[in-house]
Amino acid sequence: MELDVLAFGAHRDDIELTCAGTVVKLINQGYSVGIADLTAGEMGTRGNAEERQNEAKESTKVLGIMCRENLGIPDANIQSNDENKLKVILVIRKYKPKVIFLPYWMDRHPDHAYASQLVSESAFLAGLAKLHPEIPRHRPQKLIYYMCHYQFEPSFIVDVSEQHETKMKAIHCFKSQIFNPTYQGEQTYISSPEYIESIEVRSRYYGGLIGKKHGEPFLIREMIEIEDVMTLI
Repeated sequence: MELDVLAFGAHRDDIELTCAGTVVKLINQGYSVGIADLTAGEMGTRGNAEERQNEAKESTKVLGIMCRENLGIPDANIQSNDENKLKVILVIRKYKPKVIFLPYWMDRHPDHAYASQLVSESAFLAGLAKLHPEIPRHRPQKLIYYMCHYQFEPSFIVDVSEQHETKMKAIHCFKSQIFNPTYQGEQTYISSPEYIESIEVRSRYYGGLIGKKHGEPFLIREMIEIEDVMTLI
């Protein structure tokens, strides 16, 4: 299976919490999209790897993505080493995505920052013909960074007004992680009602910047070429 877009998250639920609206919109537009979770999230304060796996399966159905893989990299210890690079390279060569979504390289959570470095380096290495030549090389055409905790000046904002409800439904699949009064466990920043509110506020803020109800911001390091300026209308 070849994908148009492969979205990488450090943990199960990262994609849901950040760019799931855009993922759903791409699927609605006819593109094939998959998710690669780097870790099982086994070091999280709440829940365990098995719970988060079941939650991710439920969310996968809600989002309608084509496939979802977990690379089994140790949670809270994402390193850009040869072993982990090979895991990312193999999944890139397997699905041959044209575009990769990955976390912004600066974040309060070290796993997100290290995941950004690991995926960006691996995306380049996946295009080297002499690196594991037994597997055909593939280098994605674009790396697009999504926003986690720290903000950036977006290269563009996607209108996800029609997809926001589905995004929130997918987020609420992770009952062990987000605000859930019925779940027994230590409370965290993510599990607070304020965190869910912050997702709504951010979505409304970036939507407002483009005159829409909900929006998701993205960053591209390279300059963006526009062939027809009328497509901006």
